[in-house]
Amino acid sequence: MYSITTIIVAITAIVTFTGLSNLEFFDKFKFNISSIKAGEQYRMITSGFLHADWFHFAFNMFSFWSFATFLTQEFSTTNFLVIYFGSMAIGSLLTYYIHKEEPYYSAIGASGAVMGIIYCAILLYPQNSILLFGALPIPGYIFAFLYLAYSIYGMKGKYDNIGHTAHLGGAIGGLVFTLLIRPSLFETRLIFIGILLVPIAVLTYLVKMKKI
Repeated sequence: MYSITTIIVAITAIVTFTGLSNLEFFDKFKFNISSIKAGEQYRMITSGFLHADWFHFAFNMFSFWSFATFLTQEFSTTNFLVIYFGSMAIGSLLTYYIHKEEPYYSAIGASGAVMGIIYCAILLYPQNSILLFGALPIPGYIFAFLYLAYSIYGMKGKYDNIGHTAHLGGAIGGLVFTLLIRPSLFETRLIFIGILLVPIAVLTYLVKMKKI
């Protein structure tokens, strides 16, 4: 039986391939402010399965797989999906809130959901590392901070069609849903929760002050 992580990666690959091969399909399911205001709220979820190119897909799915594989042993499938899609939804809602006055704003990518999984994983296992480029060990929390730093760069420059704003919402979602499912973490990880809130607070401030 295939794991839920394998299924998510496979579905994302199929949707990404279809979107890159068919512009009409891509335009129909990407995140777009005008279309969402017109009633197509499904784009807030479907956009999370599209990617700008195969590098974007590979980076997101590598990040997802690196942190998700052991989480499926920690949570039931239902709770895992709540964290994944809940983070995706919060990422899209925050993106909509920030860009609601920009009718032509569009974005795609699983970044919000992936950021939620990363935050969940490092909250549970702050000591765990991942192998960057398959060889360089890097602590999970450092990777998460770098991921958010990349979001700041992307949000500030708006150089691409990638949903960088969703990273912030995803981080918030990952933290919130994990704590709702595991409230005991307030007792065992309180200081680390505070550490994880720092980059979220900084990014929120920059957004609020229109610095990015």
